Amino acid sequence: MTSSDSPKPAPFGAILGYGPGNVPVYSSDYPSADKKELPSRQAYRSHVDGAYMGHKWQCVELARRWMYLNKGYVFDDIAMAYDIFQLRQVRTVKDGALLPLKSFRNGAARPPEPGALMIWEEGGEFDVTGHVAVVTEVLPDRVRCIEQNVEDRVWPEGQNWSRELPLRRDEIGGYWVSCTYADSAILGWVIQTDDDTYAEIIIDPDPALFALQMREVPASGQADRAWLDEKKDDQAAYIEMMGGCRLTREEADQYKYFRISETAYREIRRASNELHRMFMHATNLVLEDDRLLSRFNIPPALWPRIHQSWNNRRNQMITGRFDFAVSERGVKLYEYNADSASCQMETGLIQGLWAENFGCTDGWCPGRDLHEDLIEAWRESGVDDVLHIMQDHDLEENYHALYMKSAMESAGIRCKIIHGTSDLQWDEDGGVCDADGIRIKWVWKTWAWETALDQIRDDLADDETDLRLHRTIDRATQKPRIVDVLLREEVMVFEPLWTLIPSNKAILPVLWSMYPNNRYLLNTQYDLTEELRQTGYVVKPIVGRCGENITLYNRRQDLIGETAGQFDSRDQIHQELFRLPNIGGHNVQVGTFSVAGAYSGACVRVDPSLIITTDSDILPLRVVPDDDFLTR
Repeated sequence: MTSSDSPKPAPFGAILGYGPGNVPVYSSDYPSADKKELPSRQAYRSHVDGAYMGHKWQCVELARRWMYLNKGYVFDDIAMAYDIFQLRQVRTVKDGALLPLKSFRNGAARPPEPGALMIWEEGGEFDVTGHVAVVTEVLPDRVRCIEQNVEDRVWPEGQNWSRELPLRRDEIGGYWVSCTYADSAILGWVIQTDDDTYAEIIIDPDPALFALQMREVPASGQADRAWLDEKKDDQAAYIEMMGGCRLTREEADQYKYFRISETAYREIRRASNELHRMFMHATNLVLEDDRLLSRFNIPPALWPRIHQSWNNRRNQMITGRFDFAVSERGVKLYEYNADSASCQMETGLIQGLWAENFGCTDGWCPGRDLHEDLIEAWRESGVDDVLHIMQDHDLEENYHALYMKSAMESAGIRCKIIHGTSDLQWDEDGGVCDADGIRIKWVWKTWAWETALDQIRDDLADDETDLRLHRTIDRATQKPRIVDVLLREEVMVFEPLWTLIPSNKAILPVLWSMYPNNRYLLNTQYDLTEELRQTGYVVKPIVGRCGENITLYNRRQDLIGETAGQFDSRDQIHQELFRLPNIGGHNVQVGTFSVAGAYSGACVRVDPSLIITTDSDILPLRVVPDDDFLTR
């Protein structure tokens, strides 16, 4: 935001000055941004030492970057700048330790201090978002601060602050800070401290806001009409899979949808962003400790390749899906599908088309930005040649692959789909080519990495040395397999090999050990403990998929749910029992998508049983204002 009476702003990205700690403050004059250097939204992501700071050069980005560089900690993701006032902790980047954060409302008996974050309310100059600045100096009658996205002008020589704010103390000892803009008001300041004297009491939101609701649109034959476009390849493939234009297989559910409040929606968005960072920290810890890595049932011959993938490509993950339970009891994570996550088309396209064609105007679709975010992620992916989409001969994989292909092509990437491996061939140099002789260099796959691992485990029985060198078969007599493509050093695969780690449920006990009692995590252990017996627990194979081979026990040790599958012989983890909410006979699970490490969309999957599987249905999800949510 730029004041109307400011001098001509400095060009975008120009250094306006340096705050304490030699932290640069940048111009956010977006009209002057170089579109060649910053061609997409992804290019505006600011990182320091690989840690995400925020959007260039917003006020929140400076606040987080100043904290990191001067204090070594950062605050959680927030939707708006004024949300910082509600935060209760910061997280050290080095080890993930949590430190208390206290908020003091404007007029409190504790004054702001250097290093505090000054928070503005929504309105006026800071309409919609609010604002945050870093306090750098407190004088008897004024406060100096540094800030971005306000007046994009270079500071006078010798000045180390952006703006001075008037400070007064009232007759009863309260400290008041005024904004220099008449139409803007300061909410208060936030300080990292253990001392809560005079601090604001943060009231938790009404638990009723987290109770998902099921509703129906009036039926007037919408379900009998063709509301999807068969002329579009991905929609045609989806229609073939579903046997018609429908989001759910159940006739009784054709007109039903779920509602989530804006408060609960903000929480699942915040949880997704925070948890992605936590999973990245946990992945790094696992890869630094062979004892932990051995828990993941990954052939040791592959460990060097996983390390290489993590070191070189940790920022090249396209998308993953978190699975949550959302209810009056809070938001709890079950797992992170960081490799070959499904339900993207349903989230980013189908549920929106359902609302449009069924006349659902209640709230808005939480998947509306997913496709565009995927396009941006692919633009930043570094793919510079033909991208081969590798999939099985499966109807669900067909539409999933075609939907992703549309995002790739919108990003300017040439794509080819390969069904199975029967048409793959070796070239003269020992590389793998498609049926047209085009060498495979870039791959996006619907197959899970675990499929390739099964082939690797078979190879280990023959010759581990050959495996390391990727000479797993005789090229003269045998055709290429999945593993012969995915593990070639010259082939770049999405999702990268390191996503094996966060996708493996063996990481969940690691997370719990790193972040015990985190509000989003469930107590998870490798071995069954007495504490888990008392809460009830879930047994899951560490590499299970599609909800297979899961068993649920209540606190009386009664078996209350189970699924069959092919993973019964795998190592297991034990997770605290936290049942899905049952709404109208549906057990409801919320899935959120992370694209390039940031929240991007949400959907719900439902099942009459306690366990969500690959056969579970999807119903539309809508985000509605809190007041509307509580009154309807």
